[in-house]
Amino acid sequence: MTRGRDDASVRLVELKVATQSHAGQAVMAVFGEIDLYTAPRLQAEFTRLLETGPDRVVIDMSGVEFCDSTGMNVLLSALKRLRERGGTLEVAAPRPAVRKILQVTGLDSVFTVHDTVPADLLTAEHQG
Repeated sequence: MTRGRDDASVRLVELKVATQSHAGQAVMAVFGEIDLYTAPRLQAEFTRLLETGPDRVVIDMSGVEFCDSTGMNVLLSALKRLRERGGTLEVAAPRPAVRKILQVTGLDSVFTVHDTVPADLLTAEHQG
């Protein structure tokens, strides 16, 4: 039987998203891989979050191991929607592989990229 080989090809990677909002600001922490298979989940989370009306969204990418062009398109779409109403989308703590994608594509000049989640947001999370 070749059953073992078929089992090995099943995707076990999932995307986890945790969001905390406070005073018109939100931090969305993402864990896993963002690709063609998981991007719809991230898009759905952004849609839900943006309905609550934050002006500033910081996506904590410290838990993202991989992000392909599909994932970058989700981020760009969210940025566009936020900018249309005067808001911002910022990227925080990207791992080296994700940072390289941002640099190669020039998106590091489109997004504000932080080495860590901004301290003012961490403080707001603990107050909320």
